[in-house]
Amino acid sequence: MILTRSDAPAATEEELDGRRQRSETSRRRIVQAMLALIGAGDVAPNAESIAARAGLGLRTVFRHFENMESLYREINAAVTAELQPLVKEPFRNADWRAQLSELLDRRVRIFERIMPFKVAGDIHRHRSPFIARKSVELARDQRAVLVRIVPREARADSGFLEALDLLLSLDTWLRLRREQKLSVARARRTVEIMLAALLNARRARS
Repeated sequence: MILTRSDAPAATEEELDGRRQRSETSRRRIVQAMLALIGAGDVAPNAESIAARAGLGLRTVFRHFENMESLYREINAAVTAELQPLVKEPFRNADWRAQLSELLDRRVRIFERIMPFKVAGDIHRHRSPFIARKSVELARDQRAVLVRIVPREARADSGFLEALDLLLSLDTWLRLRREQKLSVARARRTVEIMLAALLNARRARS
C-alpha cells in the first residue's frame, strides 16, 4: 500500500515543537557564525563559510537565507544588546566640553566594535530596507546625544553643531581607519586635535 500525502499521518504537536526548536537553534547558530565572521573582518561571508562556522549543512543555511531581513534584525539586536551598557553609561563630568571628551573615548570603543558590521551593512544596504533604515537611525541617534550634551547657546552657533556631528561620527572614524589607514591611537588623536580646535574656535567667538 502506498500512502498519499493526504493519507500520511499528521505530525504530532510534540514533533512540530521539536522541528521548531531545531530550526530556532540552527538560526541562532547561523546568526552567531555571521557575527563571528563579520567581526573578524569577513564583511561578506559566503554560505560555505557560515555553514562551516555554525557546524550546519549548506541546505540548512540556504533555507534560513531565504529571509535575510530577519537575519539582519537578529544580528543588529545582538550587537545592540552588547553595546547598550556602554551607550547608556552616565558621564562622569558635569562640564559639557569634558563630556565631549568622554564621548570621544566611548565612541572609539563603540565604533571599533561596529565598524565591520557597518562596512558589511553598506554592501547590502541597497537591497535591505532594514539596513537602510538602521543606517539613518544610527546617524540620528549620534546627533541626538550631542544635542543633549551641547548647551543651547553653543548649538545656536552657526555650523558648530554640524561640524561637531560630523567630527564625532562613525563616517569620520571609518575614513580615518580604513581610507587613511591610521591606527586606533592615531585616529583618536586626530579627532582629539580637531575637537580641541573646534572648541577653541567656538570659545573665541563667544
